[in-house]
Amino acid sequence: MSRLRSAMQKGKRAGQEMVETAKTKRKKSKTTVKEEEIMKADSLSTYHTFPDPANVVLLRSQLLDWYDKEKRELPWRTLAMTEPDLNIRTYAVWVSEIMLQQTQVATVKHYYNKWMKRWPTVQDLAAATLEEVNQMWAGLGYYSRGKRLHEGAQKVVSELKGQMPRTVDSLLKQLPGVGPYTAAAIGSISLGHVTGAVDGNVIRVLCRMRAIGADSTSPAVTEALWSLANMLVDPERPGDFNQAMMELGARVCTPKGPLCNQCPVQSHCHSYRKVQVKQEKNSKKLLGKLDRKTSALPDIEDCLNSGTCPLCPSEPWDDELGVQNFPRKPTKKPPRVERTLTCVVIRPGEEGEVEYLLTQRPNKGLLAGLWEFPSLLLEGENSEMKQKRALCAEISRILGTPLTEDFQYVGEVVHIFSHIHQTYVVHSVCLQAGDAQTQTENAQWLTKSALQEAAVSTGVKKIVKLCDSLDSHKEQTSKDGKRQKQTGRKNEKRPQTSKKPKPSAANSGSRQLSLSSFFKTVKEESC
Repeated sequence: MSRLRSAMQKGKRAGQEMVETAKTKRKKSKTTVKEEEIMKADSLSTYHTFPDPANVVLLRSQLLDWYDKEKRELPWRTLAMTEPDLNIRTYAVWVSEIMLQQTQVATVKHYYNKWMKRWPTVQDLAAATLEEVNQMWAGLGYYSRGKRLHEGAQKVVSELKGQMPRTVDSLLKQLPGVGPYTAAAIGSISLGHVTGAVDGNVIRVLCRMRAIGADSTSPAVTEALWSLANMLVDPERPGDFNQAMMELGARVCTPKGPLCNQCPVQSHCHSYRKVQVKQEKNSKKLLGKLDRKTSALPDIEDCLNSGTCPLCPSEPWDDELGVQNFPRKPTKKPPRVERTLTCVVIRPGEEGEVEYLLTQRPNKGLLAGLWEFPSLLLEGENSEMKQKRALCAEISRILGTPLTEDFQYVGEVVHIFSHIHQTYVVHSVCLQAGDAQTQTENAQWLTKSALQEAAVSTGVKKIVKLCDSLDSHKEQTSKDGKRQKQTGRKNEKRPQTSKKPKPSAANSGSRQLSLSSFFKTVKEESC
């Protein structure tokens, strides 16, 4: 028995040793894989970089010379060049960079000038209310940006003694809504820090220049682009260089129809040279002068590690696209489709001008804190009639009285957000002055002129425009009817004593529905 026990113990020990050995091997293999990945990233083909320092110096000179001659005169650039106060300069560039996120320069200029006139310093912005900020931002889109600017200004005043952060790292950490690009742009333009800045324009320029065709959002490509940007940035004029790269992407190296013949750094562009090589080969093929042996050789304009390189494209070159083969982006998800039931509630104003009922959206989420017409998201589970009743109940709650007035279907308004395809199904109701008093805090009556200046979205203004066009059409129809009646009277030979019969409800073109009949005809309206 003792021999049997000792044999069993030896077997257990041997088994444990085998398990431990296997674990050690697995650990080593995982470590080896990680090391190989790091080595692979570090040993990227020089085809995607700038191995010759002389080329880097030449590129800087060519790009900055072009920028000095061709740059657009923009208010934030002028302020960054002329403002001696470092705090104001940093604040001004911060505002411009936040506004320029996902928004075109032509749109931003007007908003920027108004903003800086009203809040020229970070202290002025911190003293403003969020309602005032939303009102100023209305129509610019991506409304959370304005809120973050306001929060950041209040943080600078209350926690940083009114002093804007002075380094790229502190800009990134201390200002809400500021990411790596925005921090680098502010740091280089306003503070002179030598750092590259990679936005959408720069991604496109660098991917084409160095033939980087992998997914531009992948970690490997992102790291490579930032490394290139930091390598290329001019140490004497970092802010101007970064703006020159963005200017090049916005005006010459555009997403579609790039103007390669006007590019100041064309000689450094791999994708442009690749197009030239392809065109030359194709022309030789047409002339029958291309040797078969030559055509079998690898393209000199391709990466030598194209089979394993994490920056090379996985898809074949498309001759029709040319330089637009770069960059490659993942397919965007289609926008979510939504339908929202909206009611434009109108009452007669004190000075004869009609007023509109608006309610305020929640402080978080889409269009946070903005004002809109009473609305309800149409959901598939409930019928449209039930949801209209729910909206009527909500309006009645706001007014503090049962809603018994007539409704009218106005039409539909489509508004596209970045991730939502929104359709507003619009109805309207006109109330008597006595029944039109709001009973909740987050509701107010505004005249049309006040509404245009309020913190409302572009979608709300589109709805107002739709209602105006319908009213104009009614007025024109009414005028045409009166003219026809007057013409008819002139042509009458005898005065008619009989009264004209009133048109029936079925023949009335722009009739208003009573609330009960409105609900009965829901299906007809939705068809």
